[in-house]
Amino acid sequence: MLATRSRESTLVKPRGALGRLEEISEWLSGWQGHHPPKADRCEVAVFAGSHGVTAEGVSAFSAEVTEQMVEGFKKGAAAINQLCQIQGCELKIYEVAIEIPTRNFREQAAMADDECAEAMAFGMSAVDDGLDVLCLGEMGIGNTTAAAAICHALYGETPEDWVGPGTGVEGDALRKKIRVVGDAVATHSEEMNDGLDILRHVGGRELAAIAGAIIAARLQRIPVVLDGYVCTAAAAVLHALNSAALDHCIAGHVSSEAGHAKLLDKIKKRALLDLDMRLGEASGAALAVSILHAAVACHTGMGSFEQAGVSNNPQE
Repeated sequence: MLATRSRESTLVKPRGALGRLEEISEWLSGWQGHHPPKADRCEVAVFAGSHGVTAEGVSAFSAEVTEQMVEGFKKGAAAINQLCQIQGCELKIYEVAIEIPTRNFREQAAMADDECAEAMAFGMSAVDDGLDVLCLGEMGIGNTTAAAAICHALYGETPEDWVGPGTGVEGDALRKKIRVVGDAVATHSEEMNDGLDILRHVGGRELAAIAGAIIAARLQRIPVVLDGYVCTAAAAVLHALNSAALDHCIAGHVSSEAGHAKLLDKIKKRALLDLDMRLGEASGAALAVSILHAAVACHTGMGSFEQAGVSNNPQE
């Protein structure tokens, strides 16, 4: 990081003129453990899971759409496929026991202890060695309900503060989704003592896998780009355990989902992009890779004042 700062001070520009791009270069160098920073090998990992809470009618789409969308990813037909192609990112899709929905967490814990641990271990094992950057995302009909329940359990306030339209629910369906989140947190409140308890009771397998991937990336010194509301909720359970747990993570974007901006404020992350997106599937994270590429290109490619023959003294 010191080497990054030292080079930044010599580049042919006013000090700090590239703003957050300079911060990103230093952040990448620090977590990668070398200078200059790199963003050559970027991988997008999308974890998919099924949710029993869809039985409550909390989504505009049926549960089988999760598997259909995963097939679309494999065929290259989804938005994330196009974004990975233009960004030069490798895309990997991980099905987290997609054929086995979690339990309906309005009535009982979404996962048993061993199921949650297994999903986290699966996410940890999915992180490849040698990555410069890892982008995380998800697919799972019903998982914005899980994300809202996690946030309500972590931070309180009202269910209305955390519940949004997700796949497009409105009216009575949105009010039902709000009731489900409130009921679920009230039902399990006495058993949810920390972030991992909350993840097990009202989360999902793909959220647990994302949390595991974040831990593995930390251990391997891989910087992480978080996607939208669901991905950030999965990360928030780790932040609740240790406020420094997400220092190697950056928020790719802030989605239009109601609770995402509020959640980013809670975990003290400022998003790189704000494009009113709410697609999931790591789409916002993949888009944000272009900002990382720009930061690295400027830091490594710009010339110094001396090389350019430009005085770095404003009075000269």
